[in-house]
Amino acid sequence: MMYMVNNRIFKYFDSSGFRWWIMAGVLLSGLWSAGSAQAEEIVDRIVAVVNNDIITYLELQHQLKPYEEKIKSMGYAEEKERQMLYKVRNDITYRLIDEKLADQEIEKNKITINKAEIDASLERLKASKMWTDEDLRQALAAQGMTIQEYRQSLRNQALRSRLVGQEVSSKIVITHEEVRAYYDDHADAYGGDLRYHLRNIMTIVSSDDDDSAKAAAMGKMEAVIQKLEAGESFESLAREYSESPLAPKGGDLGKIRYTDFSPLIQQALEGLAAGDYTSILDTDQGYQIFFVEDMTMEGGKRFEEASPEIEEQLYNAAVDEKYAEWLEELKRKAHIKVIR
Repeated sequence: MMYMVNNRIFKYFDSSGFRWWIMAGVLLSGLWSAGSAQAEEIVDRIVAVVNNDIITYLELQHQLKPYEEKIKSMGYAEEKERQMLYKVRNDITYRLIDEKLADQEIEKNKITINKAEIDASLERLKASKMWTDEDLRQALAAQGMTIQEYRQSLRNQALRSRLVGQEVSSKIVITHEEVRAYYDDHADAYGGDLRYHLRNIMTIVSSDDDDSAKAAAMGKMEAVIQKLEAGESFESLAREYSESPLAPKGGDLGKIRYTDFSPLIQQALEGLAAGDYTSILDTDQGYQIFFVEDMTMEGGKRFEEASPEIEEQLYNAAVDEKYAEWLEELKRKAHIKVIR
């Protein structure tokens, strides 16, 4: 025989060392028949108590099932699979506890969402995907969900979002000074990419060359340096002396991001301005001299352009932090019992 108990917790009993709470929505089979000394079989059981509410095994399994199937399909060793399933089960249990605490606060604060708001959310989803009602039903069915279950999920999300807005978000203010400080501290992100327009002069040297060949190549490059010091054009010297395929173009390498250079070249370019050239560098391709044609910052954003996204980023981070603090305070005051 199967029974469903009424609207709230009204009794508990001990069985084999476990304390079971009886509440509406928990189904028990063979529950205390007349003259019976013990329950025959538990169809559903309680995995956690949160104040006057419970989380059942069936609720947990409904959330766990997709993760469980994924983990079991990945071919892990038995012990590794067991550990992963335990961790996911534990994580989901505590997530359900957090949601239950939030739901209790929603009820306490009498926060509501009307049917029209849920309908509007569904219509926005269908419009964004260009779905018909049937397309939506099929997409949900593929995830093992009915339209009624999805509507309830949307309702829960909207209620919790409204709760966060009331209890957390509305109390957060991001100042102009905080936005400015973030912008200044993240100059690399908002300043864009530093790009160098370079030319080069190169004499090819291989690891197989003997010392005399290397000395001859170095002598050639030293002669180029002397001509540069005398004021001759780098471009014309590149056409005359460089052994690079780009020599006919005056050694023009185009624009290159600073971060794409090797550490050797980055160090050689440090402190140089447009019109300057490096010393002779011993690179993998041979001896090279680089000339800075120009330097530009590309893809960056001015403070005024970056401010809105920085403010949103700071606001979201603050909401996450304050919500976690608010939730921890709820937990501290709540009666929570996880039944293993």
